[in-house]
Amino acid sequence: MQEKEIKALLDNYKNGTASEAEKALLERWYLKYQEPEPYQFGLEERAKDLDLVLTNLKKDQRPGKIYLWSRIAAAAILFLALSAGMFFYTNKDKDSVPKLAKHDIAPGGNKATLTLANGKVINLTEAKTGDLGEQAGILITKTADGQLIYTIEDSQNNAGSSLYNTIETPKGGQYQILLPDGSKVWLNAASSLRYPANLTAMKERRVELKGEAYFEVAKVNRKPFIVGTDKQEVEVLGTHFNVKSYADDNSTKTTLLEGSVQVTPKSGGISEVILKPGFQTELKASGLKVIAVEVEDEIDWKNGDFVFKEERLESIMRKIARWYDVQVVYRDDVPQNVSLEGLVSRSKSISEVLSLIESTGKVHFTIERRKIIVTK
Repeated sequence: MQEKEIKALLDNYKNGTASEAEKALLERWYLKYQEPEPYQFGLEERAKDLDLVLTNLKKDQRPGKIYLWSRIAAAAILFLALSAGMFFYTNKDKDSVPKLAKHDIAPGGNKATLTLANGKVINLTEAKTGDLGEQAGILITKTADGQLIYTIEDSQNNAGSSLYNTIETPKGGQYQILLPDGSKVWLNAASSLRYPANLTAMKERRVELKGEAYFEVAKVNRKPFIVGTDKQEVEVLGTHFNVKSYADDNSTKTTLLEGSVQVTPKSGGISEVILKPGFQTELKASGLKVIAVEVEDEIDWKNGDFVFKEERLESIMRKIARWYDVQVVYRDDVPQNVSLEGLVSRSKSISEVLSLIESTGKVHFTIERRKIIVTK
């Protein structure tokens, strides 16, 4: 962004004519302001002008909390390259034709398959609204908005507790399911959930997750809800939390929004942890650690966004690969330790997302069918 553009934004901010997108840009600039900067007007002038930004910023936040990045910035596509001391902004209403658009790929959507206990596979993407099937007194229905609902028609029938279903999203897919106990689950791309058709008949409501899912667990007295992955188990009674456990990630992350959960690693020698809201466990081969996080940023995918906070390029590209169902190939000249920060809607085409990353000047992309080639 050029000096004249920055001064124009500051003037708009001062006289109250700045849009929400412009406010987001300037406020985030102040929070991430670093020296040296590529801007040429004086430090004293910059500090004086940006004091106004800080004053207004303090009015919009509680002590110790900064909400502007996750909430106000939703009005814009905002991208920063901290390593270069620069950041990049595009209003989401602005018409543009990125150079990558001629080989564009649409974003993902509601796509999933349901495998019943008898082996029958139902394509939920193509299935019509209404009843999909019945097993052991349990009716499976697809709603108009695509949600999958289980209804127990015979509460005395426990046969469903021995029948397991699996819902699976492909790359480029996501899906929401309402389990028989009233719990809600949102599955991210390239994920699967295996669960008893009648959870309420079980002493423990145990499900198995691969990939990533957000859970809003209904409270059922004396019947804990347990989410098992290949590396850990998360036990709750009733709460809201997110579990990310992809095979190609080097860690398993559990983030708590409400209530309380116990995270128990399956590998020996690592003790379980009781997690509090606003915190996240990160399980690696080296051990388990607990960190404070902005929880809304951790469930960005559920809210329809990509949110990156000083995130490595390789991690960002894995998320893009899952959502757009593409393969990512790196050339030897790609620089190491590239980290980016920003927010962009998952409803954007892949060319728009990649063009924003390209604007950092750190990497370039070529789209060949469903392959993304990353170069310097």
